[in-house]
Amino acid sequence: MTDASKLEALREREAPLEMTPERFREIGRALVDRIADRMASLAQQRVLPGESPEQVRSALEARRGLPEAGAEPEGLLREAADLLFAHSAFNGHPRFLGYITSSPAPVGALGDLLAASINANVGAWKLAPMASEIEAQTIRWIAEFIGYPAGCGGLLVSGGNMANFVGFLAARAARAGWDIRRSGLAGGGKEARRLLCYCSAETHTWVQKAADLFGLGTDSIRWIEVDSRRAMSLDALRRQVEEDERQGGRPFLVIGTAGSVSTGAVDPLGGMAAFCRERGLWFHVDGAYGGFAARVSGAPAELGALGEADSVAVDPHKWLYAPLEAGCALVRDPARLTGAFSYRPPYYNFDTEALNYFELGPQNSRGFRALKVWLGLRQAGRAGYEKMIAGDCALAAHLFRLLEAHPEFEALTTSLSITTFRYVPEAWRRSIGSPDTEERLNRLNQELLNRIEAGGEVFLSNALVDGRYALRACVVNFRTAPGDIEALPGLIAGLGRETLSAMEDRAGA
Repeated sequence: MTDASKLEALREREAPLEMTPERFREIGRALVDRIADRMASLAQQRVLPGESPEQVRSALEARRGLPEAGAEPEGLLREAADLLFAHSAFNGHPRFLGYITSSPAPVGALGDLLAASINANVGAWKLAPMASEIEAQTIRWIAEFIGYPAGCGGLLVSGGNMANFVGFLAARAARAGWDIRRSGLAGGGKEARRLLCYCSAETHTWVQKAADLFGLGTDSIRWIEVDSRRAMSLDALRRQVEEDERQGGRPFLVIGTAGSVSTGAVDPLGGMAAFCRERGLWFHVDGAYGGFAARVSGAPAELGALGEADSVAVDPHKWLYAPLEAGCALVRDPARLTGAFSYRPPYYNFDTEALNYFELGPQNSRGFRALKVWLGLRQAGRAGYEKMIAGDCALAAHLFRLLEAHPEFEALTTSLSITTFRYVPEAWRRSIGSPDTEERLNRLNQELLNRIEAGGEVFLSNALVDGRYALRACVVNFRTAPGDIEALPGLIAGLGRETLSAMEDRAGA
């Protein structure tokens, strides 16, 4: 084929992915109608499909091979909706009370559609002018909402792990004591003492990933004991830091937890902040879950010290009810972000005075995560969010009281919007605490949780509370109502009796 004929063929070029505005409108309306119908009937559906991995995979068996030829998008979207509606866990269901993943705000879902249509690359201001400014405004609003300095730096990331990683890396660059970005962990000469970080035994596993991925190793983590409220002991923190300094280590980072995953425990953030100022340590707060409750009436008072941290991680896809993914890292001194992440290669023709997010975090190409968060903040406002978050906490407290009054449950903990408890047959109550009974209760509640999940009427998770295997209900769900909470004790007790009977039958077989 000649160059001329090749060029002529290009003039007739067709793109299988292109769609006319009329067709896009028709297909989009049909899909939105199906989603709206599903939302309307969500409470009548199962929370979980109750299927094995093999069963879910089998639904895709006929579609395993890569198609040689294309297909019409109308049918593809209908089929995709069928598959997802039939084989998904629905965290938007009012009885999804398992992990800290919230019901997605409908305006956020529409925001994601709009963001994907613009397809802004929010890595450089030039590539995404308005998207960059919307993200900056969203960061300021989030800081204001939790009581953090509005002049801070920050950016949106995928979730809590990444938001905490940003704080960790900012701390490492700021407090290492040498140019660690250039010389590495071993490049500081006599100053390159081992970097050490401190957190409570309740801290999320992100810290292990961070220490591993960023070269410190998990032995650099000092796990500080907790008190009866599962909050870090300040005395134990001080003793450990002083001992490590005597041994020649270099403490650089203290991590506070604002709402632990298991029980919603909050560390003594004010005291930790004061200690870090005294010792010249970076103070980071993992507020991925509880940070957004900082100014909500009735929340733990220690959350009020969130604004004293050098960096904070919060997750809008938790208590701002944004669709996944949306995490947020805030750093008090914006220069600490560029100090940890900025590089300016010659092939970037970007204005260095503009807001270029590739200089503030680990990503260069970045999606427009901020739009769904920005829309939610504008639709609900501060008052609306405070009311929803307070409502979630009140529902968890209501569940705790119901379980305390029920003869077949032991209510263990309640904090923020998490309540932990376990099923205890009435005949076993007198022997609670004995090793044999505790071992049997752990097995019983573990099997009970599996039975609850298989039933599909409610989704809970688990926690380990002082060695006791507990059931865990976490309310970050604006669709959950008192009736959903009030149905749980009777439902779970009935399944508990079934589980106990099955265990006794196996034992007697």
